[in-house]
Amino acid sequence: MIALVSGGGGFLGEAIVQKLIARGDIVRSISRSKYPKLERLGVTCFQADLSKEPDLSKILQDVDVVFHVAAKAGIWGKRETFFAANMLATKHILAAAQIAKVRRFIYTSSPSVTFEANDQEGVCEKECFYPEEYLSFYSETKALAEQAVLKANSATFATTALRPHLIWGPNDPHLLPRLIARQREGKLRRVGKGENKVAITHVQNAANAHILAADALKSHSVNAGKAYFITDGEPVLLWDWITCVCVSVGLDPVLKTISSTTAYRAGAMLEWIWRTFNYKGEPPMTRFVAAQLSTSHWFDISAAKRDFGYEPTVDLDKAMKEMLQIINQT
Repeated sequence: MIALVSGGGGFLGEAIVQKLIARGDIVRSISRSKYPKLERLGVTCFQADLSKEPDLSKILQDVDVVFHVAAKAGIWGKRETFFAANMLATKHILAAAQIAKVRRFIYTSSPSVTFEANDQEGVCEKECFYPEEYLSFYSETKALAEQAVLKANSATFATTALRPHLIWGPNDPHLLPRLIARQREGKLRRVGKGENKVAITHVQNAANAHILAADALKSHSVNAGKAYFITDGEPVLLWDWITCVCVSVGLDPVLKTISSTTAYRAGAMLEWIWRTFNYKGEPPMTRFVAAQLSTSHWFDISAAKRDFGYEPTVDLDKAMKEMLQIINQT
């Protein structure tokens, strides 16, 4: 199989690439930056900005499946930046794949496309809808892109979207390093009562889900044209989990608290200040972050298990120890 992975040098993208290479697939990657590590694995790497509609005809020649993983993540920034990186880039690679007669297209989405700042407890895909208003440009533009991908599904071009939640694991560049840094600076606050449960997804489980979904994806297959939640299975108590991580790397437990209402109002005020005065960087709190840190959001993954055989396989206790060991060494 010949696979193209957009964002192959990223956290999840690299995990997908490594699994494809390990089983003997031919892999190409397209990113904005160079990734010598991928080239050493035998990956054919291309540089391009997908938001600018580059010519992808040669890159997509003879490709069997596209894994569109590349995206702009984050809680703050200009809408046009998120729209270009998430929506326009998806639109361009989606159209190019159709012209090149690629048969399968897997899109990396996010559960935040259905997030309305309320608890989501054990919900499945059929119980979740796209909100009328989003608290972050990331969520909004990922939702627009997801809808475009699913709408493109046809008898000759099978598409699906996966929504892995809070991806973690060794060399995680986003989730845990940010939390650890804030606690190290004394700025991390337990938002709400601290009783909220959330789903997490180890990067290897997320990568496995992508490959399983791709292998099952065919014209008129059961997963064609659908989106799926992907997690490690059982949720964790968010603040107990964060505190465990902090203590394990030699930091104090997260004891300082702020009510969810106060955090949400502070987020709204800080967003206004940052936009009005065009401050650089991101606000210390936003409405989206306040809602994410104080509500439960975990999901029923029965559909992924049923439709393409997904099962979380990572030993989570062992994986956490390995990751903390890496963090302690840096």
